[in-house]
Amino acid sequence: MRAVLSALRTPKGGIAGLWLVLVALGAVLAPWLTSYAFDIQDLPSAYQGPSAAHWLGTDEFGRDLLTRILYGARVSLSVSGISIGVSVFAGMVLGAAAGLIGGAFDRAVTICVDLTWSFPEILIALILVAIIGPGIAGTMAAIAVAYLAQFTRLTRAQILAIKGETYVEAARSMGASNLFLLFRHLLPNALAPVLVAGMLATGDAIILEATLGFFGLGAQPPTPSWGAMMAAGSALLFKAPGIIVLPGVAVAVTVVAINLFGDALVRALDIKTRPREG
Repeated sequence: MRAVLSALRTPKGGIAGLWLVLVALGAVLAPWLTSYAFDIQDLPSAYQGPSAAHWLGTDEFGRDLLTRILYGARVSLSVSGISIGVSVFAGMVLGAAAGLIGGAFDRAVTICVDLTWSFPEILIALILVAIIGPGIAGTMAAIAVAYLAQFTRLTRAQILAIKGETYVEAARSMGASNLFLLFRHLLPNALAPVLVAGMLATGDAIILEATLGFFGLGAQPPTPSWGAMMAAGSALLFKAPGIIVLPGVAVAVTVVAINLFGDALVRALDIKTRPREG
């Protein structure tokens, strides 16, 4: 928490953090921030520009764009956040076990991870969604698997670097078990870099979710997501550019804010130079 507060005190960290808080609050409070339903069509009101009734205008079905962007934030943020959370947890378990146990288990995990790492995340996600089927569940599973190698490799590298420290060897010589070493010394010291990497990967996951949604493989209509909204507006770029531009701006600004805040958090944690303590 001290690192988060320190990051928020920096100019870029504060601005980025403020935007992320506003987006999160908008997603959570969407039912109370707008009087429109995201899935109710009003064809006579289609293609309206910004007005007092519709601050950002309406789409091709007369649905309020601000409402759909707010509800789309729910889908995009929750899908990317939960997927990365699952991927971080699974990656830390696999990486920690591989780094601590070593031997044949470490080699098997490393080979599997390297094979996965050799393919782009979008390709892995497309293959998995094609197997599982389109929808929110398939998108979450695809994103979680696509980023699993990254966190497994990072955790394993951290564990291998830390387990040779003097205080770890001293604890081992005093009879400490592998589980005690893992949860008392190794994971706490490896946690900060992995969590920061997870936060930065959340921005990439938002882009990946939007890409899958743009291809029609993410959230299915009428459930809004930023990628699906952009796909719907791609054929209307010159007639109603706001339908594709506004969700695109939401994606871009949110991803930039995540990266800026993550960079400020890295500096606050001083991950590269911070001494490890037992």
